[in-house]
Amino acid sequence: MEKRALIAVVLSIAVFYGFSAIFGPQQKPVSVQDTSAVKTENVGAAPVVSVQKADEIQSKIVSAKLSSTATDVTVENDRYIAIFSSSGASIKKLTLKGYHESNSPSSPNVALLGQADPSALSFSTRGVGFALSSQAVYVPDVTSLKLSSAEKKKLVFTFVDTQGFVVRKTYSFDGSGYGISLETQMVNNSGSNISGAFQQVITAPFDVDKKDGRYETYGSSLFSDNGLHTDLPKNVVSASKKYDKDIQWAAINDKYFLSALLSVSNSIASVELKKNSAGFLETIATTPAFSVAPGQAVTINNKLFVGPKEIDILKSQGSSLEQSLDLGWFSSLAKPMLYSLKFFYKYIANYGIAIIIITVILKIVFFPLTHKSYKSMKGMSKIQPKMMAIKEKYKNDKDSMNRAIMELYREHKVNPLGGCLPMIVQIPVFFALYKALMYSIELRHAPFYFWITDLSAKDPYYVTPIVMGVTMFFQQKLTPSNMDEMQQKIMLALPVVFTFMFLNFPSGLVLYWLVNNILTIGQQLYINKLVND
Repeated sequence: MEKRALIAVVLSIAVFYGFSAIFGPQQKPVSVQDTSAVKTENVGAAPVVSVQKADEIQSKIVSAKLSSTATDVTVENDRYIAIFSSSGASIKKLTLKGYHESNSPSSPNVALLGQADPSALSFSTRGVGFALSSQAVYVPDVTSLKLSSAEKKKLVFTFVDTQGFVVRKTYSFDGSGYGISLETQMVNNSGSNISGAFQQVITAPFDVDKKDGRYETYGSSLFSDNGLHTDLPKNVVSASKKYDKDIQWAAINDKYFLSALLSVSNSIASVELKKNSAGFLETIATTPAFSVAPGQAVTINNKLFVGPKEIDILKSQGSSLEQSLDLGWFSSLAKPMLYSLKFFYKYIANYGIAIIIITVILKIVFFPLTHKSYKSMKGMSKIQPKMMAIKEKYKNDKDSMNRAIMELYREHKVNPLGGCLPMIVQIPVFFALYKALMYSIELRHAPFYFWITDLSAKDPYYVTPIVMGVTMFFQQKLTPSNMDEMQQKIMLALPVVFTFMFLNFPSGLVLYWLVNNILTIGQQLYINKLVND
């Protein structure tokens, strides 16, 4: 759908304006040996560490018992209900309270991570260099947690290995937020050094139903080396991909929702994307390497985010997570467009009206340019008979023909490029608004009026795209043209082609295009009146 929409935008701008006019950070990479994210503590009797801290760690180890049966722990706050599994101390499923699967209050809430690989649930932990399985069974310190808006609570999972080390995973929750802090700690109670790294794993289905608009864009993404990298599942079907430069976060996401692991003080050294042996899409984030002496502990911090790709929420998480909302080449313009939509919605509580207001504002801002463009096109249309006469007169002398035509332009004060150059300036704005409307979760299930109950879905009765096609036809008829008869017939078919292209586009995008066409028709009538007068 995205490619067809881009083609529609390009063709509309190029054909209706250009064709008519012409023819009538890079940061320092983090090495896997960089231990700035690794905190090492003495948990024995050495005086450099407080006795209180040592006792705290040891008491947790003593209270934890070996277990072979996985259990679930439910955590609920204002935003979600999460089910954690003691297998891998992972997240089994997280259900978002504020979002439904379909546009109905009775529809189930959106559930994320629920289709993960059962042998490696999301955010399970593996050991590199020491034997820690992603299916290791931890012992939770509570059976459930429920947080009010102002509360902050923790969930601690403890795994005691028979070879002499202990792993503790501590999740910290905020009662009113989506972000979850994760502290992963290993205590070495053996008689020898333990060297290696932790791996945090996110898994998801490799193939999804693309008929669901939510999965139009689906795959792995991460922010590395000061840039966004996105990989479709097909990109790793035969070979894995690895990133290891200044990684801020790694995620599996779709068009509207994101499940991400965030770096805290360079705590992600590398990320590998692959199709695992069970056929699932897998993102493996590896920490910097560490070495833990007997009686010592190593602690590494991360943050998790499982929630909506809403720009303000993403930005509040830090680690450049807002970059996961990919708004294309002109994101520097698309983001202000998105903020403008949210601003107007705050006062009128209707995103459809907000789209109309922004369309009107853009039309006003660009009125001087379009006025100049249409005036130039009208002038070119008026001198067309004289141009044809010159071409006929000098058909065998191109140099004389060009000089005569340039003299004609000067005499009538017209510019052959005057019709398209002003419109080229507007192309970035059109693309930016297209992206803002196409990928903003704010429009998901947002009603307009009457039969349009979801601005992110197609018009169920195809009324708006058909009306849009009619307005394109009238706009075309009003646009000054220097085309011959055959070219004009081809142009007459474009409104029909565009109508069929827009039938399945999100109604919010069609609404913008329809309103823009209506305003353009009014503008052309006004400019034609001025030129004729």
